[in-house]
Amino acid sequence: MAVKIHPTADVSDKAKLGDGTSVWHQAQIRENAVLGEKCNIGKGAYVDFGVHLGNGVKLQNYVNVYHGVTLEDYVFVGPSATFTNDMYPRAAVWSDDLVVKTLVKKGASIGANSTIRCGITIGEYATIGAGAVVTRDVPDHALAYGSPARIHGFVCECGFPAEKKELTGRGMEGAVVMKCTKCGKEFEVPYPVYRKME
Repeated sequence: MAVKIHPTADVSDKAKLGDGTSVWHQAQIRENAVLGEKCNIGKGAYVDFGVHLGNGVKLQNYVNVYHGVTLEDYVFVGPSATFTNDMYPRAAVWSDDLVVKTLVKKGASIGANSTIRCGITIGEYATIGAGAVVTRDVPDHALAYGSPARIHGFVCECGFPAEKKELTGRGMEGAVVMKCTKCGKEFEVPYPVYRKME
């Protein structure tokens, strides 16, 4: 499956794009960026040098993904969301040594206009609400929003909200079984993580 690059896009010849990936109007892909198969890079999006995107990643319009960020397979990033990579930014002082890495795991979704602080991990199938400022790790399946973002619930792999079904185990060693309100799929959330929402 062929790679599609719009004539107005700026894609470095040192970037690697997987089969079926599309790069749309005025997007920029820098050198040594690695994009998996069937990625969709929206209008005006920026993918910095050395960034890694897995298969099926979707960047909506004007997303900024800076050096040091890794997005695993099937991550969705809404319009104008931004990742940071420097904890102590100064215009006159910059080097690779200052870059702090960020990881977004498989299937996570990040809402429009969100800002993701560097040095954190967003878990598998987590959902970040629009406009959130994410300053700490977000666990698997968590729904987090606000400024700063806090956990307000849990979501299924399909993206719909999940409800508490039962508690297994004991106390802090236990887990909460969650059930999707749409597809009915069940998954477990460690009790200490669930308590962060209470």
